Amino acid sequence: MKAAAIGLYAKAREGFDARVAHVEATLESAAAEYGARIVQASSLGVEDMVLTDLIARHRLPIAVATLDTGLLHAETLALMARIEQHYDLRIERHRPNADDVVHFVREHGERAMYRSIELRQSCCELRKLRPLASMLEGRSAWITGLRREQSSQRARVPFRDTDADGRVKLNPLADWSWGDLWHYTEVHDVPYNELHDNFYPSIGCAPCTRAIAVGEDFRSGRWWWEQEGAKECGLHLRPATINEEANA
Repeated sequence: MKAAAIGLYAKAREGFDARVAHVEATLESAAAEYGARIVQASSLGVEDMVLTDLIARHRLPIAVATLDTGLLHAETLALMARIEQHYDLRIERHRPNADDVVHFVREHGERAMYRSIELRQSCCELRKLRPLASMLEGRSAWITGLRREQSSQRARVPFRDTDADGRVKLNPLADWSWGDLWHYTEVHDVPYNELHDNFYPSIGCAPCTRAIAVGEDFRSGRWWWEQEGAKECGLHLRPATINEEANA
């Protein structure tokens, strides 16, 4: 019997094989160009699992890393162990500074993210942006699972971009659909986060992620108490003067 997400969503669009070939070529070229100086920044969602599978399947020398914020779902933590066993690779885990976390919680409380956008963004800064800076230190390029279909803010995500620090940022799945991802997952038996079976298309920290209802936007389960325009953590945003941004 198919898992719920695969049974519901696995349906590739026309041109699927060409899209897979494009991603494979992008990853192989990036590995050749950047070597040890490139990393896949994985959110551990299905998009990033497809990328990890392709990296492992083709034995590319691209590191796989994630942000262990200290507030991840149990299902997300369990997936890390499954990935390492399934692919025989080590996931880099980049965590926030423990003293900074203690200080923030002591000053603002464990539910600070619900009190204001400013406090939520401060929490993201502490738990995600600073660890991301650690992940990218000494690296010339990174790979993400950003897709144009994910939200209106991401509708113009390019295949190749630069981040605010001038580092190359590759988004090889930019033109993939939700059905493409799940078709690939079914065909290649890709391990994925069990929360996807429970209507969590976008998965972040546990306090800031919920399941969505039929017809809701993919990212409506993220920071659902905020207005639509505020729903980014800052991982992928660039100043508007540099680019009309889209991402996260």
